[in-house]
Amino acid sequence: MSRVAAIDCGTNSIRLLIADITNGNFKEVLRTMEIVRLGQGVDQNKAFHPDAIDRTLAAVEKFAGHIKSKGVEKVRFCATSATRDASNRELFTDGVKKILGIEVEVIPGEEEARLSFIGATKELSQNDGPFLVVDIGGGSTEFVFGNESVDSAKSVNIGCVRMSERHLIDQPPSMAQISQAIIDIDIAIAQAAAIVPISEAKTLVAVAGTATTVAAAALKLEQYDRYLIHLSRISATSVHQVAGMFQSLDKDQIASLGYMHPGRVDVITSGALILSRIMAATGSSEFVASESDILDGIAWSLSN
Repeated sequence: MSRVAAIDCGTNSIRLLIADITNGNFKEVLRTMEIVRLGQGVDQNKAFHPDAIDRTLAAVEKFAGHIKSKGVEKVRFCATSATRDASNRELFTDGVKKILGIEVEVIPGEEEARLSFIGATKELSQNDGPFLVVDIGGGSTEFVFGNESVDSAKSVNIGCVRMSERHLIDQPPSMAQISQAIIDIDIAIAQAAAIVPISEAKTLVAVAGTATTVAAAALKLEQYDRYLIHLSRISATSVHQVAGMFQSLDKDQIASLGYMHPGRVDVITSGALILSRIMAATGSSEFVASESDILDGIAWSLSN
């Protein structure tokens, strides 16, 4: 048996998964998340804000306690979009090394896509392939196409934090803000479609917090329940309706929704809009919401 710890540090959140992996069997020991908004201002300034680094390193300190108490043997720490874009990333990565004693891997979009694909498709039947896995993060969105492995992948710079900071400044946003965001999103989707056959998949799988929160809204859950959300099938019509609903609400109304994580209140409108545009561009009638994603892929990578 190998007890591993996977850490995924994105633009909006940092997450920890501790799992036991034995002969291809996966047993979750601990899964936790902190919304740290590491990517605060990175799209505009190309550098980390000191407060964002402090918030994230405080979360890493918490994770270090979990890793020590659970007797973890191997740790892999992957950082994605915001860290790729930040000119002062060493302030962050050096801080992590001091706390955990390991190097931060600032992984390229292609590796992010590969790990997301592994995590998202492990539990799905190969009869449902080929798959298009879409990972909407804070700073970027990954499009990954394949069956048992990745055939093609593309990472584009649209994410819920980036689009919120760039376009959807108000909540509810104006029609002009929505229109500008749609132009930006559609251009990025077209860039992905030039590399990835986004309309040829038998099954569209969407992972990460935006997709699962949209699923919670579509399922009309009173509270967030990852077990009800995982592998649920959400129609394109429902996605468009949910995206429209978020566009009509103010921040207090969004915050009052029982399934809404406080750290997603100001970015879920842009995230849902990205997913809605992806549904339209792919022509998919539904998506499968997966709670297994890049974090699970990182854990599986440690079993080799």
